[in-house]
Amino acid sequence: MVDLEVKVLGGGREVGRSAIAIGYSGKYLLLDYGINFSEDDIPQFPQHIRPSLIEGIVLSHAHLDHIGAAPLIYSSYRVPTITTRLTKSLIGIMIEDFLKISGYYIPYEYNELNTLLDNTLELDLNESLEVGDFHIKLLNAGHIPGSAMVLVDVEGYKVLYTGDVNTIETKLVKPVHVDGVEADILITEATYGDTQHPPRDYVERELINSIIDTVDSGGNVLIPVFSLGRAQEILCVLYQYAPGLTVYYDGMVRRISEVISSYPEYINRYDLLIKALREFNMVRSSSERKKIIKEKGVVIVASAGMLKGGPSQYYAKQLSSNSKNSIFLVSYQARGSPGRKLLEFGVIEDGGSLIKAKIRWFDFSSHADSEGLLKIVGGLRGVKHVIVVHSEESVGKEFVSRVSSLDSSLKVYYPANGDVIHINV
Repeated sequence: MVDLEVKVLGGGREVGRSAIAIGYSGKYLLLDYGINFSEDDIPQFPQHIRPSLIEGIVLSHAHLDHIGAAPLIYSSYRVPTITTRLTKSLIGIMIEDFLKISGYYIPYEYNELNTLLDNTLELDLNESLEVGDFHIKLLNAGHIPGSAMVLVDVEGYKVLYTGDVNTIETKLVKPVHVDGVEADILITEATYGDTQHPPRDYVERELINSIIDTVDSGGNVLIPVFSLGRAQEILCVLYQYAPGLTVYYDGMVRRISEVISSYPEYINRYDLLIKALREFNMVRSSSERKKIIKEKGVVIVASAGMLKGGPSQYYAKQLSSNSKNSIFLVSYQARGSPGRKLLEFGVIEDGGSLIKAKIRWFDFSSHADSEGLLKIVGGLRGVKHVIVVHSEESVGKEFVSRVSSLDSSLKVYYPANGDVIHINV
């Protein structure tokens, strides 16, 4: 009998701020340590864990809601951090940008980030590593390039942590496959645990048709994107379906794309990505942006995805007053974000003018929907416990109900932040 402890430090009944500690014999393996943002755009950190109790940290991928708090551990202690080679290359870029934008609210500095990177061990997918009593293996998560699920073996008992996971093939990443994978405990995200996504090829064609309608009428299209993952996916879609379009890409998209394109082994359709980056137009200066706005029939792919800042905010303000133009959102829009306000109220800022440009949202989610998540649960061998994290409360409760209906013998948990689950396996 092995007594395992699952401590939820973040991501409990909320999206983002993922932080799960697996405990055994008084020591912990930390699975992600991320942040999310309040509606006032102030970073929210996960609950504290004493660094001296940590044997190691595993970072599933490079989005801030999974890595943004990790340098805190290195304020006073040195432990190994394990992640894929591509994710390690992205961590510094993502957190440097976080420090630049939100540094006033962040309780660490560049020194802690550099110490984290100095103590990071690279692990390829399907490779294994031992840290203390924890045997760690990384598996493809299908979310973004370099993303990984984490399979942890403790004395022969296995815990699978999905991180963020996707079960459909995209231009960037092949889907997750868990058939035959053994796990006694599954810790799964459920961001879209009550939702079914439309078929991806349908969404791609709808986006392309909408873009062509706008361009043919003499309008311009802005596509705000997350710089890591969504930007590259959209560029691939644009190149595959309409390579003759005049496309510009701007913001952190440039630097992130340069890094990702250096790791072809992590990219599903590397050919598409390379052609898109080479043949579409990279924007390098503010003077170029001013010229682009005056053109007709162009497509602009720019960060940030929620219009919180970056060049996408500039382009949105410039294009918003012309009804021939379009703003097509393709990313998750958090409550209180300018993108969410645009969708719900037709404005970008409180008290701002109504947007005349056409507005539409397209479901390009890189998270599995309810059906996909249930396939993961059903595809595992030997799973007895399912712990649901990374979902808004109403969504998580619905997914818990669906998992319980799938197999009544499963023990299903929906913990809040601060909850500790003891499991004897």
